[in-house]
Amino acid sequence: MVEFKENRDRNDIYGMPVLGFLFKNQAFLMVLKLAVLALFIYGVYMGFADPGKENIFTRHLFWGLFWSLFIVVTLTTFGRIFCGICPHGFLGKYITKFGLKKDMPNFLKNRFIGIFILFFGWWGVYYLAPGFWKVPLATAWLFTGITLVAFVMYYLYKDMSYCKYICPIGTLTKAYAKVSFTELGTYKEDCSSCKTLDCAVACPYNLNPFSFDNKNSMDDCTLCMDCSSACDAVAFRFIKPSRTLFEKFKFNKAEVWSLILITAAISLTMSFHHGLNRSAIADEFIWSKTAVFSQQYIDFGTLDAIGLFAFIYATILSISVVYIGMFVASKVLKASFEKTFYTLGYAFAPLFIIGGLAHLIHSFFTHNYAEIANGFIYGFGLEAGPVENLASRRDAWLHIFDVIPYIAVLWGYLILAKRMKSFKATKMKKIIAFVFASSLITLYLSTNLYSAYVFKTYGAAKSSHHGSHGNHGATTPAKSKTPVMKCQSGKCGASMK
Repeated sequence: MVEFKENRDRNDIYGMPVLGFLFKNQAFLMVLKLAVLALFIYGVYMGFADPGKENIFTRHLFWGLFWSLFIVVTLTTFGRIFCGICPHGFLGKYITKFGLKKDMPNFLKNRFIGIFILFFGWWGVYYLAPGFWKVPLATAWLFTGITLVAFVMYYLYKDMSYCKYICPIGTLTKAYAKVSFTELGTYKEDCSSCKTLDCAVACPYNLNPFSFDNKNSMDDCTLCMDCSSACDAVAFRFIKPSRTLFEKFKFNKAEVWSLILITAAISLTMSFHHGLNRSAIADEFIWSKTAVFSQQYIDFGTLDAIGLFAFIYATILSISVVYIGMFVASKVLKASFEKTFYTLGYAFAPLFIIGGLAHLIHSFFTHNYAEIANGFIYGFGLEAGPVENLASRRDAWLHIFDVIPYIAVLWGYLILAKRMKSFKATKMKKIIAFVFASSLITLYLSTNLYSAYVFKTYGAAKSSHHGSHGNHGATTPAKSKTPVMKCQSGKCGASMK
């Protein structure tokens, strides 16, 4: 154990005056965790106490501030710091400490469980029934249920197993955190003579921080920073963005699949449904035609048939191009399909987590900032007028951020090229394999270019969200609704006009 580390590397965040305090000071971290916990509890409470749509606090706390603003922004920069302050993990450490500490059964030690819960339980429902989970009462029930499951598992099983295997965003954040420009490690000169292993003893996840550097992996570390309070030889460093992905490490199948499925569920489905379906030729796309055809036999009612089929087609297309591309690449490289698939599949990481920043930034300026601010005004009954949007969708300067998806594409290609070094083959074979292995990246690029072409050639639909309701089919545009803030007794709610 090292009580005080005087000489830290220049890139060690713990040695920096402000950032060191934010990430290492245990008193500050405790206050931050308690504040997030209080917001979480109050948001759930408000969902039950004020279940109507006028309760904009619960909706924008969970679906605006926590996800996607805070999680996406921090994953691309500092890594899994949201997991470090997550209310579930924060309380789970204490529940596990006094729990039964059993080994989790093997059938539950499956990281695909959390991924499928997120993919089907959230995104599948999101496209079929838009806004369902965002209703305050549904949000409250959702997080109440997840919390109960988490607490039971924390009590039964050791090593925070819920976070590793069952948490819907656990594997997701672990995979995407590899894109960030920070890593946790230790100073080798101090660890070489250490016999107490205090950093490992302090870790609630039963990890060994002193081994992170050698493995080029932080395992399931959630950056709770407990290890850094136990030993001052722990370091939290700035590194080159995605450096981990440029080097060898032990791949995880569930992580690669989370990258593929989230690219399908978010990046591509939203390009299909929320993008191309706002064009003047929205009715011509296969998901719209399939929705119209299926409604001859199935009564979708108020469900969004177009959204469902956009989700299905995006998923099938994504998985198909990846499988075919990786199969051909494996034959060219004369390597096993499994090694090719899971070694090169990490190149898909930037597509959503970096490419999605364009949409996130646009949304922040055009509505998210005002929604979150007005949500807090409503939730805490503040005597304040409604906060206005920072920008309009018509503002030309917002197009500056349209370049971000193309940066994500270049980033993905670069990671793929670096990871191709893991294979022994001629340069020409690697180039051919590169073309096929990058099929999902190319599909993502093609979708963005095609969307730009469609809007330039045919223009936007007269409605703001063409065919967004299942009972309208793909031919009747949805009525445009503009949120208007109403303030009474210090609370601001949104009515639809």
